[in-house]
Amino acid sequence: MKTAGIIAEYNPFHNGHKYHIEETRRITGADYVIAVISGDFVQRGAPAIADKYLRAEAALRSGADLVLELPLFYAAGSAEYFAAGAVALLDKLGAVDALCFGSECGNILPLAAAASALIREPDSYRQALRQQLKKGLSFPKARSLALAACMAGTDDGQGLLSSPNNILGIEYLKALLKRESPIVPYTVKRKGSHYHSSALPQPAASGQAAADSLSGSASAIRGALAKERPLSDIRPFLPGTACLLLENALHRSFPIYSNDFSVQLHYKLIQEAPGGFNRYLDITDGLSDKICRNIFRFTDYEGFCRLLKSRDVTYSRLSRGLLHILLNMTKEQMQEYLRNDYITYARILGFCKTSAPLLKKIKKHTSVPMITKLADAHRKLPAAGLSMLEQDIQAAHLYSFAATAKYHTAFINEYARQLVIL
Repeated sequence: MKTAGIIAEYNPFHNGHKYHIEETRRITGADYVIAVISGDFVQRGAPAIADKYLRAEAALRSGADLVLELPLFYAAGSAEYFAAGAVALLDKLGAVDALCFGSECGNILPLAAAASALIREPDSYRQALRQQLKKGLSFPKARSLALAACMAGTDDGQGLLSSPNNILGIEYLKALLKRESPIVPYTVKRKGSHYHSSALPQPAASGQAAADSLSGSASAIRGALAKERPLSDIRPFLPGTACLLLENALHRSFPIYSNDFSVQLHYKLIQEAPGGFNRYLDITDGLSDKICRNIFRFTDYEGFCRLLKSRDVTYSRLSRGLLHILLNMTKEQMQEYLRNDYITYARILGFCKTSAPLLKKIKKHTSVPMITKLADAHRKLPAAGLSMLEQDIQAAHLYSFAATAKYHTAFINEYARQLVIL
């Protein structure tokens, strides 16, 4: 039995994600595919547009066999934490043979070389990095140029670090190397629209070009929904089952955006301003001061990010930092979780009944408890794991409150949620 892992957000699940699952099964020869997905909040510092159970079901109906939740502290963390947490989860299952991720590069060799260079930091890399930083460049830009110099003659290191899926892929590879994990990495070349594309592509007439054109980016799909375009406009870019799930959830629990949390965030900022915010993840002393100075210029979540944005601090970094404040995600807690080797449990969101042999294998080999019922967690988890899970539950409740307030539907208690079983 061979098992492959995928790390994703599925925000929302679209044709490109279905293609990735199919290619993962094909190139790894996997009998089963496990998807580790973000919960109700995602890496760019925003709520997922649809809740985690809907996205898990979309994945299961499009080829995944088992879906696990990536804990909040990694799902809403930097690329490094996102990758390290997800890889640790797959590694600790003791039953995963391969990890397959999408990349703009489509070639595992230069990505692996870049990951190795960034871990080893040879003298050539360190010298080049110092030179670029002395020029006043930001660290990400200086690192890209230093990697390009270090990898001269092998591949364009700067190009590797200028594409978002490549960056995440390199972080996955770094995490595998650091853990000395036996999981074998593979990559699938990303098709269709650019990751950050804000426009949906025009469907082509026929052939492969047509297939590629139907792979609109998740960003473009979210953008279309934010402009209140009808679901019929995005239907060509979604698998039929995924589109049906969204149609059923429309104006009940979907779509959800950052601005749906504006009141909660503004209240928390006003309440805690006297003590500052530098105890939270991604909040420096300088950023904390800037937030305090501008609290009464707050209009909404997204507007506040634009107000605080500068050349040195990106919108995504601000959005993520504000989310950490909103969700009580502190630096001290993160350090505690890291001391416990990132992951202390695996929470199942859903599975296919045909994956019974996979679940049996995981149960036999896993080094962390499998959580299927939240009520049982306190008996299974150490203190750090229980703390992490409780924050996931609180985040899910906040998400449900936002949906309830927006669409005037019943609040759903996370403890009452049922696994998605197909």
